[in-house]
Amino acid sequence: MQTSTAEQTTGSTPAQVPGATSAQAPTSRTIADLIPDATAAFPDKVAVRHKQTGAWQDVTYAQFGEIVQEIALGLVDLGVEPGERVCILASTRPEWSYVDMAITATGAVVVPIYPTNSPEECHWVISDSGACAIVCENAEQLAKVAAVREQLPELRTVMVIAPDASSEAIPLAEVRERGHARADREGPKELERRRAELRPEDPYTFIYTSGTTGPPKGCVLSHGNYCDTITMVREVGQIREEEVVYLFLPLAHALALLIQLGAYDRGSTIAYFGGDVKQIVSELQEVQPTFLPSVPRIFEKIYTLAHGAIEAQPPEERAKTEAALTLGAKVRDLLAREEPVPEELRGPFEEAEEGLFKNVRSIFGGHVHQAATGAAPIAPEILEFFWACGVPVLEGYGMTETATISTISTIEDHRFGTVGRALPGVQLRIAEDGEILIKGPNIFQGYHHNADASFGAVEDGWLHTGDLGSLDADGYLSITGRKKDIIITAGGKNLTPANIENDLKQCRWISQAVMHGDRRPYPVVLITLDEEEVAGYAREHGLPEEPAALAHEPAIRELIGGEVDRVNARYAQVEQVKKFAILDCDLSQAGGELTPTLKVKRGVVAEKYAALLDALYAER
Repeated sequence: MQTSTAEQTTGSTPAQVPGATSAQAPTSRTIADLIPDATAAFPDKVAVRHKQTGAWQDVTYAQFGEIVQEIALGLVDLGVEPGERVCILASTRPEWSYVDMAITATGAVVVPIYPTNSPEECHWVISDSGACAIVCENAEQLAKVAAVREQLPELRTVMVIAPDASSEAIPLAEVRERGHARADREGPKELERRRAELRPEDPYTFIYTSGTTGPPKGCVLSHGNYCDTITMVREVGQIREEEVVYLFLPLAHALALLIQLGAYDRGSTIAYFGGDVKQIVSELQEVQPTFLPSVPRIFEKIYTLAHGAIEAQPPEERAKTEAALTLGAKVRDLLAREEPVPEELRGPFEEAEEGLFKNVRSIFGGHVHQAATGAAPIAPEILEFFWACGVPVLEGYGMTETATISTISTIEDHRFGTVGRALPGVQLRIAEDGEILIKGPNIFQGYHHNADASFGAVEDGWLHTGDLGSLDADGYLSITGRKKDIIITAGGKNLTPANIENDLKQCRWISQAVMHGDRRPYPVVLITLDEEEVAGYAREHGLPEEPAALAHEPAIRELIGGEVDRVNARYAQVEQVKKFAILDCDLSQAGGELTPTLKVKRGVVAEKYAALLDALYAER
C-alpha cells in the first residue's frame, strides 16, 4: 500500500510535568506484576479512595494487594484457569479494579461489559468471548445475565459484588473468604506460578468496541500492549506519583482502564465515582483531584454554563471578560514555556485570577493541574477557555485497538486544534487518501472471532485507523474526520460533519447536533435542546418549560435558527446547513442513539428519524 511521505516516528519527547518526581515502581513485565510491584514499592500510600456511608474511605496499596490476592485465590478455588475469559459487568467502583487485577493474577483474560448494556448486548459479549465466569455488580446486572443464561452453555460461574438474598450468585465476599482460606493452607504459590508463566504476548483483556456501527468487536490486547503503553505514558510524565485521580468514566472503556493502570504504576491515588452522575461536581469539591480524565461532554457542559454567564453580561463587562481570557491564555503560555511574565501583565492577570479564573477552577475542586479529554472531538475554543483559566484540558488520540492511546499533549507541548504528538516508540503516517496509520508496540492482536473487520486492519505492522488526519512539520496530529462519517452530497461534495456539529454544540441552548446529507442535495441537521439552559430561557419569556413542548415553540425555533446562522457564517456555502429540525427529547444511551462514552450512533439516528429527515428535504 502506498502512503504519503508525511510521517512522525516518535515525536519529541515532552519534558516531564513540572513537580513530577523521578521515583517510580519497577517496570512491570506483565499486567499481573503491576499490583505486586506497586505493593512492594508503595505499601503505605493510598491506592483507593471511595465513598462509604457518606464518608470517603482510604485503602492503601498493601491492603489493595491483599484484597486482590484473596479474590484471585478464590477464583482459582472456583476453577478459573489461565487463558479462560472472565467478564466484569459493573459500574466504576473499587471492586471493579480489585476483580480486574484478581482475574489477571490468575492468568485469565478480563472481559469488561458496560453496565448500561442490555441483556442482548451482554449475551453478545459473554458468548462471543466464550467467558467461563462473570462478576456482576448487583441484582439489576444479575437480572440481565439471568435473562440470557440458558443461551450461555460455557458460563459456569456467576458472582456478585452486592448480593441479593434471592440470588444464587456467589457473593464476592465469599470468593474472598475462599481465597483467604486457600492462602492459609498453601500461601500464594499458585498465583506466583501462574504469574511466572505469563508472557507479554498473552492476552490481558478483550475490550469490546462500543459499536457505533454493527455488533461490538472484541479487541484482543496483550499484557505487552498495555505494559508498553504504561511505560510510554510514564516517560512523558502524564500521571505523577503524587496524583489524586478522580475516575468516573466507565472502566469498560479503554481510556478509564489505561488511567487506572497508569495510576497504579505510579503509586497514585484513584478516587472512585460515588455512582450518582448528578453528584460529580460536588464530589470534585470533596476529592479535590489533581488529575481529571473525562469525555468532551462534561467539559462542554461546564463551558456552556461558564460561557453562558459571560454572554449574559452587559457589552462592556463582556468585552472586559473576553480581554481577561486573552490575557490569561498569554500568561499561561509564558508560564508553560518557563518564560518571565512582563511586569505590565502581572497586575491585570492577578485581577482576572481573583475575579474569574479561580472561580472556574473551583468547579473542578480547585487543585486540577491537568485534565485529559478523549473518545470524541472537542472544540479548540473550549480548550482555550479552560487553559486561560488555569485548567489545562489536553487532548490525546488513540483507539481501543492501540491500547487506548497513540498521541499525547502535555502542558509544555500542545497545540490546541491538534491531538498532540506521537508517544515515544509510536510511528504515525498519513496514507494517500488521508487515513491515519499507526505502528508501535501498542497495536492490538486483532479482533476475537472477526479477522475480516474493515477498520482496524493491520498491514505490514501499520494499523489502518479509519480516521482521517494530517501531520504538521513538528509532528502534531490533527483529526479531520472519519472515513465512514464523511458526507458526500448528491453534487459530489465531501463534507466533514464534526466541524459544524462541534460549533453548534458550543451554543448554550444546544445539547446535540447531528448533520445529515449523504447522497442528498444539501446538508441538514437534527438538534436537541439543552434542557437546563433552555428551561431558564423559557421561564424568562413565559414559554412552557417541557422540552417536548419547547421543541415546537416558534420563539425557540427562532432562537436556534439564529445560532445555526451564526455557525453557518464560518463555512463556505456548500458546507452550510440549509435546514434544521429540533427533536423533542435529547439523544441517550437508553434510546440507543449514544454509546456508553456518549458518541453519537449516526446510523441509529438516521434510521430512527428517517421520516423527519425526509420531511426536511420535502419542504419548499
